[in-house]
Amino acid sequence: MTSRAGFVFIGIGMAILTTAIAAQTSTAQAEDAPKTTQSRFPAGPGRDALFKVCHDCHGPESVLGQLKTREEWSKTLDEMAANGATGTDEEWNNILEYLAKHYSLIFVNKAPAKDLESTLDVPPAVAEAIVRMRTEKGSFTSVDELKRVPGIDAAKLDARKDRLIF
Repeated sequence: MTSRAGFVFIGIGMAILTTAIAAQTSTAQAEDAPKTTQSRFPAGPGRDALFKVCHDCHGPESVLGQLKTREEWSKTLDEMAANGATGTDEEWNNILEYLAKHYSLIFVNKAPAKDLESTLDVPPAVAEAIVRMRTEKGSFTSVDELKRVPGIDAAKLDARKDRLIF
């Protein structure tokens, strides 16, 4: 038979155990939060600089869902610097390249091959083939037409289709 003191001791033990489990769960969730945010951003040069520079004011999440031209991203970064965001010249340049590559509009019928190479993540020969095809046959009007370019990766196009402007 368990005494009244035994029940109190068991109750205190359960409370301590519950508190420890809750603290461990909370810590695990806090550690997972940055990983979740980072996982929403493609790996690559500039990502860490984006997290570092944007951390104090608003966080990098404000980039998600925004599509801008390279020039608009450059203006945004200039405004951030004017408002007190700090970074090295290299960090600012890396951030701009990262944003241009992953969060910029892609003007399929106007962009030079170098821009298409970066934003579509294609080899230089494929970017040149896109420019050559649009020059010879006229402007592209759809993703399906763009997929006909020799060497193009359809999956990469599909992943960027919301950014393509024809």
